[in-house]
Amino acid sequence: MASSKEDVVRCLLKSFDEGKRNDEPYTHWNLIHCMPEDVLDEILALPLEAPDLEGVSGKRELHNKTRTYFDVENRKRFPCCAALAEALQDKRVTGRVAQHFGTDLEGTYLRIEYAQDTGGFWLEPHSDLGVKNFTMLVYLSKDPSHKELGTDIYDADKKHVGRSPFEPNGALVFIPADDTFHGFEPRTIEGVRKSIIINYVTDEWRAREQLAFPDAPISS
Repeated sequence: MASSKEDVVRCLLKSFDEGKRNDEPYTHWNLIHCMPEDVLDEILALPLEAPDLEGVSGKRELHNKTRTYFDVENRKRFPCCAALAEALQDKRVTGRVAQHFGTDLEGTYLRIEYAQDTGGFWLEPHSDLGVKNFTMLVYLSKDPSHKELGTDIYDADKKHVGRSPFEPNGALVFIPADDTFHGFEPRTIEGVRKSIIINYVTDEWRAREQLAFPDAPISS
C-alpha cells in the first residue's frame, strides 16, 4: 500500500526533531529519513526527463523554461507529488517548521522543485535571501557515485568551508539570510543527480505557476 500524506507528515516531523544543527558558518540543519522510502522511490521513478544544460550553468534561472515543479498539474498526475505537497502544506508541518527552525511562514506559498542535474552542472555561491522564508534541499539519488555531490557551503566571504552529506532521503535546511551562501562546485556527475528544492515563498513570488497551491497561502 502506497504511503499517504499522513505517513509523509510523520516522517517529516520525526526528521525535524532528529536533525543535527550546525551553527558554522551559518545556522543550518542536516536531516535524515525525510519521507517514506516508497515515496522516495516513486519520486526517483517519475517519468520526467532531465533537461539539457546546453553547455550553460552557474544559476538555475538560466534554465527556467525546462525546470520542473510539483505544481498543480503534477500533483494531479502523480500520487507521490501530491502526498509530499499535501504534507508540506499541512498545518502540523508548517507550524513545526516555523517553531523549530525559527521562521515566519504566515502568508507564504509552498514551492517544490524537482531538480535533475547532469554533467556540466554547477552553481555559483548564492544566499536565497529575498522572497524565500525557508529552504530545504532533499537529496534523492541512490547512486553510490553521488555520495560527494552534496551542497557546497561558504562563509560570508564566499570562501568554501564545507559540503553537506549527499545521503538519499537526507536534507540540508536553512533560513535564508544575507550570509547563507551555498552552491555546487564543478565536479563530475555520473548519471543524474536528483534532488528536491523546497521553499516557502512570500506573496511577491511572481511565477505562480510554480507553486503547489497557488491559491492557498500558509496560515497558522
